[in-house]
Amino acid sequence: MRAELPLVRFRGILEHRLGWTTTDTEAVPILPVLAERAAARHLAEDEYLTRLAGQAWPEETAVLAERLSITETYFFRHGDQFRALGERVLPERLRARSGQRVLRLLSVGCSSGEEPYSLAIAAQRARPALDWIVAVVGVDANPEMLRRARRAEYSEWSLRETPEDERRRWFRRTANGFDVVPEILSSVQFVEHNVAGPEDPRIWQPGRYDVIFCRNLLMYLTRPVMTVLLGRITAALAPGGALFLGHTDTLGSDPAGFAVEHFGDTVYYRRTVPAAATAAPQPSRPAHPPRPPLPDRPAADAHARALELFRDERFAAALAVAEPGDLLLRGVLLAQLGRLDEARAIARRLIDAGGTDPDAHQLLGACHEVDEPDQAHGEYRLAAYLDPGFAMPRLRMGLLARRRGDGGNAAADLAAALELLARESEERITMFGGGFGRLTLSSLCRSELDAATARGTRR
Repeated sequence: MRAELPLVRFRGILEHRLGWTTTDTEAVPILPVLAERAAARHLAEDEYLTRLAGQAWPEETAVLAERLSITETYFFRHGDQFRALGERVLPERLRARSGQRVLRLLSVGCSSGEEPYSLAIAAQRARPALDWIVAVVGVDANPEMLRRARRAEYSEWSLRETPEDERRRWFRRTANGFDVVPEILSSVQFVEHNVAGPEDPRIWQPGRYDVIFCRNLLMYLTRPVMTVLLGRITAALAPGGALFLGHTDTLGSDPAGFAVEHFGDTVYYRRTVPAAATAAPQPSRPAHPPRPPLPDRPAADAHARALELFRDERFAAALAVAEPGDLLLRGVLLAQLGRLDEARAIARRLIDAGGTDPDAHQLLGACHEVDEPDQAHGEYRLAAYLDPGFAMPRLRMGLLARRRGDGGNAAADLAAALELLARESEERITMFGGGFGRLTLSSLCRSELDAATARGTRR
């Protein structure tokens, strides 16, 4: 019985620190790992377990995550799920995001990066135009796997399910294997995150993601950790967004907050839209319950609060608190909500009021870009003329030029946007940046400028 005590203690600590449930049939036996790590720390096993069970020991927890993880993976693993993603899910999400022109995807338990890079490739293939932004986040508790993921260097074995034409398009052959092309690298970021730990606001934001992959992870987690993780995933998926689990995981036949979807032999879960969110807003009443009057709150406070909600992508809530006279902000929010006719009306009202209003022309261009790109370009050009220091119209003109294959004008506008972005105001970036910050927009400029100058306009 005494010989079993270290094993029992170690299992309990792993459950507490990593949220993992362990059995006697683990693929990675844990007792040899215990002996190895105790020796590495120059401690007896009991002393090591006491230290590990005491105060937080993040560097050792990271090593344990690395040693005990099963990390074997490859590009486009479980191709039936990627077919469902490319043929059904992404077209649906592109229609839903047409006003924002942004796709966001999350890979939970991303290991050495093959899955998030596969998601980025699938999204880049699906985007209807070059000015769409693809943003993929990969999270894992294993720091060594994340280091490999960031290097983005892979062997032939990792690409064993990748067709030859896809290899040529998205990878560069090297002496040691394959490197992921910069176009895909720039759209993926990696975050070290333990799902059993506190919520990380960099990852878990309400309604942020269009697609979440969390494959073959739930079965390793304790019930309480799994419940917390599923709650975070549910909240982070946009209504209509899709959750893909591993073939060993399931949410059951009637999961709360999800509809079960079938595509061929694949099952995935679609985040259901609350009934209140699907109802069209009535002109005579706000979309949210009336707020109590705040006669002593200055308009500046309401503007700041609305911008804060805007940054969190809570567009309807931001519109509800924005002052009636804050026309530009209200117009941009209406555009984000897909109410383009109302947004156009506000932009024209601002322009007709007289004076120079580059932001109103920028808003009008954004409203026209979906169906009248030439008119949108004219509005952006006027916005840039009225304010030569305004980065956002130059960025949009550059992306529109890339879309129509005009590499020369694309390069000129993108180069100008890249220079101006360093001095662009935070408020303009919030309102016209599609939910991305200065660094991400600058990275987009660089990658598109590189494509326009070095590789032409090839998609």
